[in-house]
Amino acid sequence: MPRSGSLRQQVYEFLKGELGGGRLAPGSWLDMGALEARLGTSRTPLREALLQLEWEGFVTIRPRRGILVSPLTLDAIRHLYEIIGALESAAILSGAPRLGGRAVARMRSLNEAMKTALAADDFGRYYDRNLRFHDVYLDATDNDSLQRTVRVLKERLYDFPRRQGFVKEWEVTSTSEHVAIVEHLERGDLQAAAEYVRDVHWSFAVQERFIHRYYFASRESAGG
Repeated sequence: MPRSGSLRQQVYEFLKGELGGGRLAPGSWLDMGALEARLGTSRTPLREALLQLEWEGFVTIRPRRGILVSPLTLDAIRHLYEIIGALESAAILSGAPRLGGRAVARMRSLNEAMKTALAADDFGRYYDRNLRFHDVYLDATDNDSLQRTVRVLKERLYDFPRRQGFVKEWEVTSTSEHVAIVEHLERGDLQAAAEYVRDVHWSFAVQERFIHRYYFASRESAGG
């Protein structure tokens, strides 16, 4: 368990690591007694950490039943897309004064690096550059709560647990969408960039065919 921060924070970071590594699997029930024994701590910091994880959507606390590791359902993904799209759109408009030529050039460079990573089938590098691309305009806003919320929601989508492999057609399409975002910003049309991010790049309806292939392909194949 990490040794920095409050005990609650240490327990929280430990649980996030277990979730991210797939050791606490979606759809499973947590064994509070086993977790207490493993952590060597009282139930209070464990409960406090779990309350934070419930607020962030990673677990569901069900009175008299226990604590469920929340599965990432299609409806949950749709809701996450709606929220992230709205917040990233707002970030672009809010951060307009700081989204000048240097920031836009940085986004274009990162997107080119993403294309190079895809050509090499290096998904780890692609994923890192993808987050950095979006962080350029997220960091431009002074709304710290917006930034934190978007980053937690993306962890929920991508990292708990991180799936092996990727849908290359989706990632190639994503880099093309990034080009459109950059072009809107280069023209100084912040409104068009914000609407494109919300209504195309983070549109569940637009991305749904890829979402099924990325999150549910094995399940749907098993079901015939």
